[in-house]
Amino acid sequence: MATTDDGPAGRTEHVMAEVREDDAGEPAQRTMTAFDDIYDRADPRAFFRELGAFGYETPHHAQRIFRRLAELRLRAPGEAVLDLCCSYGVNAALLNHELTLDDLYAHYTSPRATAMSVEELAEHDRSFFRARRRRDAVAVIGLDIAPNAIAYAQAVGLLDDGFAENLETTQPTRDLLDAVRSIRLITITGGASFLSRATFQPLLESARTLPWVAAFVLRTGSYAPIAAHLAGHGLTTETYAGRTFVQRRFTGAAEQQYAMDAVTTHGQDPDGKESAGHFHTALHLARPASDAGTPPLGELVDP
Repeated sequence: MATTDDGPAGRTEHVMAEVREDDAGEPAQRTMTAFDDIYDRADPRAFFRELGAFGYETPHHAQRIFRRLAELRLRAPGEAVLDLCCSYGVNAALLNHELTLDDLYAHYTSPRATAMSVEELAEHDRSFFRARRRRDAVAVIGLDIAPNAIAYAQAVGLLDDGFAENLETTQPTRDLLDAVRSIRLITITGGASFLSRATFQPLLESARTLPWVAAFVLRTGSYAPIAAHLAGHGLTTETYAGRTFVQRRFTGAAEQQYAMDAVTTHGQDPDGKESAGHFHTALHLARPASDAGTPPLGELVDP
């Protein structure tokens, strides 16, 4: 995917870590730890190995919710989900297959998978996912800036179509605009901090039907600018207030302090969440006003 509060290249909202000297002369981390080397490899083994070491779990929280949203939104042949910052297709794997995130961790870190070449793993994965495909599987289009991750997800059958494009810096290709005409749902489990109206504008303008947008977003940043842009297209964003969702453990005390400071800056309370050792995300769902509350967001999260 190349995301997680993954960034556009599938990164779990991991950007390059800035370090400055604090008043005592000690290094002080100013942003998240970078995992940039795992988001565009030839296959996803490093992604699962390194993020698994810190208990990354956002796609697990999203799995049931995204399935329910897809059931509600995709009613006709040809309609599709667009997974933004899709990386190696993790959300597509969980949406369309009888698998859990723990299953994927076990699969990609197993001695058998570790010993395979990239080509052998891809061939194995084609059979692995085909054997676990759900009868109610839906079409998934992936968008990410990581070409290797996109290519792998397509090669093993997780993405029906995939585009390695960065809409923050370049105009979308005609092929992408044609593909997204069919989308009814946009999903995001990471990378929201890398996105702006530049990404959403052409997608929303190209879709035949205004899609719902479901995003898990780290509490260290603000989703307000994106929500405001979506509102300009007639989408009302609700934020689930019942609870937050663990993203992963911190890599160390400096990253935890960064997160607590950032959450506080954005008017949130880190007590019992970031203070307890994990990044947390909030779920935001944008729907047209005519659809808001049908069903209530709480029923989608905790039926």
